[in-house]
Amino acid sequence: MSPLLDVIGQQVGAESKFADLSSRLHQARSLKQLICAALGLGLFVAVVVVEQILTARAQEPEDAPVCPICEARLVSKGFSDRRIINTIIGVVGWCRRLWRCPRGCKIGQIAPFDKELGIEPNQRTCDGIKELACLLAVFVPYGTASLLMKSLLGVEVCPTSVWNWVQFYGDRAIVRLEKELQSFSEGELPSANEIDDIILRLKMGTGGDGVLLPFRPNGGAPEGKSEWHEVKIGIFARLMERINKKGRKVRLIVRKRVVAVLGSVDDLKARMELTAVKERMEEAEDVVWLSDGAPWLWRIFEEVFAGRVRGVLDFYHAVQYIWKGAKECLQGRTEDAKEWFVKARRNIRLGEVKRVLAEIKEAAESEYLPESARQTLENLIVYLDTHSEHMCYDKLRALGLPIGSGMVESTCKWLIQQRFKGVGMRWSEEGFNKLLHLRLAWVNGEFNGLFASHSPSPNG
Repeated sequence: MSPLLDVIGQQVGAESKFADLSSRLHQARSLKQLICAALGLGLFVAVVVVEQILTARAQEPEDAPVCPICEARLVSKGFSDRRIINTIIGVVGWCRRLWRCPRGCKIGQIAPFDKELGIEPNQRTCDGIKELACLLAVFVPYGTASLLMKSLLGVEVCPTSVWNWVQFYGDRAIVRLEKELQSFSEGELPSANEIDDIILRLKMGTGGDGVLLPFRPNGGAPEGKSEWHEVKIGIFARLMERINKKGRKVRLIVRKRVVAVLGSVDDLKARMELTAVKERMEEAEDVVWLSDGAPWLWRIFEEVFAGRVRGVLDFYHAVQYIWKGAKECLQGRTEDAKEWFVKARRNIRLGEVKRVLAEIKEAAESEYLPESARQTLENLIVYLDTHSEHMCYDKLRALGLPIGSGMVESTCKWLIQQRFKGVGMRWSEEGFNKLLHLRLAWVNGEFNGLFASHSPSPNG
């Protein structure tokens, strides 16, 4: 044993186990074996150090607490061991004083030191383990999170425990949001987020979209045919331009905040109003709303953002509709359709929407046009007429603003589909909402705050 390990062994006072760990360290030959042995030894020392500190603190004199029922001074029952099965460094235990009521009030045994540490009476897992398990569940299924906990930390956590913790802390996130929404609806402004001045004044993109997910028809029961419901999503993103290695301008998202709800348009609208205030949207250099032509999205724009935000119809959705019209109008003449579409697409990008619209109207009046094609063109005309003021793509590009809603659509993919739309996945609404709000808390930089308080947590 090296002199350093000899000194540590004397300090920890557990010669047999320490000697065994030290022996493994000296017998290690490969780098991997050496690191694993050193890690095991380090964790053992960490446990001993923590236990010694806790024991020393627990022995400090303390005033007798008061009975919460009769207010009499409690009497000491002496010291008793307290163990927590799971912590990030291993099993940790300490000895602390217990108290009881001298008048026999049914309060059980009270351990003020445990409460000071943020430990519940029947808690068997530290909050650090719960936080890490919930963080893993944000990205992977509960069973996989359980396996990763064992692989990464050597901690045995069953998938059911991970699920229970997600339900508890997900509910905490929901309650926190509901309180904010309630206060905001009553006229109380939320606290604005702290944002660096440089980022604060960048251009901002916002918008919304929806994605369908399969849900169980009978709550948590697996029986029955899947029901598909739409999850509505909104995003606020600060945008920065830079020059890449090829000398081209590229747009980067340097800050984003996301809202999502399994609910109505009004539910999403309320969340976007709240987030716009918290993200200090009014202080951005320029703000653009980007979405496809869904009426419910433009209802949110008109009721929340019109007059202070540029409304933009996603360029790629617009030209997709125009291509459908070209195919219908020039059915059987594919090359003609492609040729006309390429010119129309270029004119749309250059801001000449009226010119393209006039050509479509002229085509719709042809007496040789089949009725189905005529109806397609009439729908296209209404679509372009409705959004003509939202298609000033030439001006937007000159201002360095995006013309496509790619950031919104990608949010639907990585926020919802990557986690909630795996093979064979079906959700209960309650289970989905709890996990969704944890995922949102992570995306929005609010995840750690859910675990910061000493509020009662689920046992386990």
